[in-house]
Amino acid sequence: MASIRVNKAKQKLQNGEIITVVSGLQSSDIIDFLGPMGFDAAWIECEHGSIDWHELGNMTRACDLWEMASVTRVNSNDPGLITRTLDRGSLGIVVPHVNTKEAAEQAAQSTKYSPLGYRGMFGGRQSFGVGDYFHRANDQTMVIVLLEEAEALENLDEILTVPDIDVFFIAPSDLSQTMGHIGDAGHPEVLKAIDDGIAKIIAAGKVAGTLVNDANVEEYAQKGIQFLMTPWNAWVARGAAAFVEKANNAR
Repeated sequence: MASIRVNKAKQKLQNGEIITVVSGLQSSDIIDFLGPMGFDAAWIECEHGSIDWHELGNMTRACDLWEMASVTRVNSNDPGLITRTLDRGSLGIVVPHVNTKEAAEQAAQSTKYSPLGYRGMFGGRQSFGVGDYFHRANDQTMVIVLLEEAEALENLDEILTVPDIDVFFIAPSDLSQTMGHIGDAGHPEVLKAIDDGIAKIIAAGKVAGTLVNDANVEEYAQKGIQFLMTPWNAWVARGAAAFVEKANNAR
């Protein structure tokens, strides 16, 4: 009989370690390419973009191959949508626009089987051959809630009381929009709100996450962020631009 697949990224978070999560344009082939590079998880984007259910299954399989956790952002805090995403093999669910305690409870409970929640009783791909899947799946699935509006930070104290949430992720871009600084996630007011939120999450003994880049990853790690998400697209763009410039200036 097969054993349940261990979510090593979740284990690292529970041990107080940092995990690196790669996002950006994704496909199963790209995940296979990124797999040997050592990321702990791949962020599969299903709120935006064109990924369908068939491709989602292939992408989560690619993550399994490289022992990366597949964390999938759904486009709605909907129990049925979350259940199906887990059935397609995702080891983690990223829930957008969690602004209240009630929304956080729904996100957590939709991801967990009884007695912690009410996930639909179908195991999907990760359950194949695992006889005790329904009793062990809760230990391996991850719940990441996105705090991406000013309202979420206003209600953060209450949101942080919700159990069974693995990561409280502050999303800079949408937050800046709701604070009146659209397109300016680096505005001082936005950065202060992020820092205040991070401090509150960590003080509550919870795991904080946010979007980082090469310039600020060390800063945010030193502030206590454990869930560090970054897109790979920028690395390609910089390398490509540098190559084209060198080629054009060669003569």
